[in-house]
Amino acid sequence: MWGKQTQIAGHMATDRNQRGRSRIRLPLWAVGLLALAVLIFLAGSGVWLFRTIVRLAAEAPLVDQPTFESAAEVPATGNGLSTVPEPAVSTAGDAEEILGADEFTPWEGSDRVTILLLGIDRRCDEEGPVRTDSMMVMTVDPVGKTAGLLSLPRDLWVEIPGFGVDRINQAHYFGEGFEYPGGGPALAVETVETTLGIDIHYFVAVNFDAFVEFVNLIDGITLDIPQAIDDPRYPDHCYGYDPFRIDSGSQTLDGETALKYARTRATEGGDIDRAGRQQAVILAARRQAAGRIPDLILQAPILWQTFQNNVKTSLNLDEALQLALLAREISPEKITQVVIGYNDVILQQTPDGQDILVPRRENLRAIRDELFAVAPPPVLPLDELLGKMQQENARVAVYNGTPVFGLASATEVYLREQEVNVVEIGNADSAEYLSSQLIDFGDHPFTSQYLVDLMGIPPLNVSRGQKPDGNYDLLVILGSDWQIPEN
Repeated sequence: MWGKQTQIAGHMATDRNQRGRSRIRLPLWAVGLLALAVLIFLAGSGVWLFRTIVRLAAEAPLVDQPTFESAAEVPATGNGLSTVPEPAVSTAGDAEEILGADEFTPWEGSDRVTILLLGIDRRCDEEGPVRTDSMMVMTVDPVGKTAGLLSLPRDLWVEIPGFGVDRINQAHYFGEGFEYPGGGPALAVETVETTLGIDIHYFVAVNFDAFVEFVNLIDGITLDIPQAIDDPRYPDHCYGYDPFRIDSGSQTLDGETALKYARTRATEGGDIDRAGRQQAVILAARRQAAGRIPDLILQAPILWQTFQNNVKTSLNLDEALQLALLAREISPEKITQVVIGYNDVILQQTPDGQDILVPRRENLRAIRDELFAVAPPPVLPLDELLGKMQQENARVAVYNGTPVFGLASATEVYLREQEVNVVEIGNADSAEYLSSQLIDFGDHPFTSQYLVDLMGIPPLNVSRGQKPDGNYDLLVILGSDWQIPEN
């Protein structure tokens, strides 16, 4: 299949009823700019800022519902997450209901949070389905206090569930045009999940107007431009050209210029270079917004209207604020930036002449494993770890990887005495393990550390798995180095 809509339409009616598990998640450069920068600035002032925005937003005049998204309702996901409601950021009239809480609390979860950022490419005030101009995955580890940004080139040639193979930026278009459950964002989320083999928990979709508006509200962003760019064929807001040129060196960019810098492909690296620039724009906005909290408070009504007109997200405001508080705790050196580059793809053409980037699957797996690896949790005394482990309530399986008969059963007794939730024992695939292994099939950092400290498992023997063979969250494989401590 080569992405032709005539082929898609023929089987759309059959597929539509089979895809009840659409998932919703998060945005990108323009999206990332708002999702990251705005959240950061909101977080910076704590409860006082929260209450100030409550008052200012409640005073803002009513405006119409966003028109650039067509999704009406999002069904439950297939990864254990609850049904994602319609975006809370809808109309200013909802402000009191959304923001009416006396206070909010920091993010309390320990599991990794992953968001898909979508930059929406709508031109000429056109109606109907649109493609994404950009896609980025943002992931945050609330325990290790780390974050990652992964840019996905729009020409990446991937499987779009139910539609065959096509460019990844077509997923949003198909989701809208063929009334996929949850609309364009849902299909975009599911496509990225399928491509990377990860779960995405939220999405943020932002159009160009929101990007420009927000950069202007923070008085622009300052960037070190590595090379001059001359793009005489940069697209305007319709289907003509708006030539763009920028010199190298330190530059302060307004909203329109920042948008052009983030979107242009007129460098040797094309779409790959562009993805790197988009990440630079996000982090520059993060820095700028963090220093502009007082001014932004006064402009809260303008921000509110910008959001409701130009932003679609599955995050409600409480979640956004809580994630902002979490993001504030992550230092810049703990943010990993990854762009899928030309070493990670094969340049090809479709039979009808489209230039595409076919992913090297082994490279994508390595990128995924690096970016989404479980970060080492803070070092805590064993007694403190016990309480953290109990909060995770993780299920542990113990398999015997030695020839010692009954070792798994005896270890089960010992671990239960140490309040570990052992739910299964058995024999490993081999009886020749020299050292014990620990596999975490999720994010259970405190249980992992507790077992490592308790059993003396070498840190290099701790890994992450995708799908366990049984109903457990962590698997301990006993090696010949393991002996049950004497009382």
